[in-house]
Amino acid sequence: MSALSEISPWLRCPVCHQELHCSSSHVACASRHSFDIGRQGYVNLLGQAAPANADTAPMVAARDRFLTAGHYQPITDAVAAAVPQARRLVEVGAGTGHHLAGVLEQLPGAHGLAIDVSVPACRRAARAHPRMASVVADTWAGLPLRDHSVDAISCIFAPRNPSEFARVLSDNGVVVVVIPRPDHLLELREAHGLLNLGGDKMERLLQSAHGHLEPVSSTDVSYGLNLSASDATDLVAMGPNAFHGRPAIAATRVAVSVTCVTLTNVGLHSR
Repeated sequence: MSALSEISPWLRCPVCHQELHCSSSHVACASRHSFDIGRQGYVNLLGQAAPANADTAPMVAARDRFLTAGHYQPITDAVAAAVPQARRLVEVGAGTGHHLAGVLEQLPGAHGLAIDVSVPACRRAARAHPRMASVVADTWAGLPLRDHSVDAISCIFAPRNPSEFARVLSDNGVVVVVIPRPDHLLELREAHGLLNLGGDKMERLLQSAHGHLEPVSSTDVSYGLNLSASDATDLVAMGPNAFHGRPAIAATRVAVSVTCVTLTNVGLHSR
């Protein structure tokens, strides 16, 4: 059974919210809303053009190079440690699916779904792990998932929709959100005038989650990296700074600090 066939019972139609069923060429609901399966194995459930801030193909390629080099492995490990019992996992804003694939490697028997608004990202994610499928969807518009259909949701430096997360969580399900600390990649941001990080991310997360999710634990992930110029260039090129031009990084090596917090939440409906 393909990964997409395995996770299709989790899905619902983005048009009428009925169950979606998977064939060899498409997924469709009883009302005959049908969505083709791409050659790479992903399904586009967005139903409209991707927003202007969706990751482009060059951004996705840079992300793939940087993550494949292992620079963010401690983040993957922190997420995996927070969901040891999960068997149905979803990552929203999953990009290439690198983190979710790494979590699945540590959870034999589990299956995963990568959701992203970027078509180039989902093309790569569809092939990132044999137990992982990918769909194109917008977290803000609502997740194409049935109520209480998944055990764990991860959201790593990506947009969050707490009410939707709570809706799709199973009883005792968890949401793991990774947000950057104010000094995350500070050296690189200061040296090249990159976008600032708001210092109130945790407060805004807690406020938006109120009434939907309850924080139960947090883990700080902090370490240093000594990057090559090409890796540092990819780090800039894989994120929002890519829309504002790519700085010329002349140094042979670039020291940066990775500082973030992994916050584990439970859905209030499962209490």
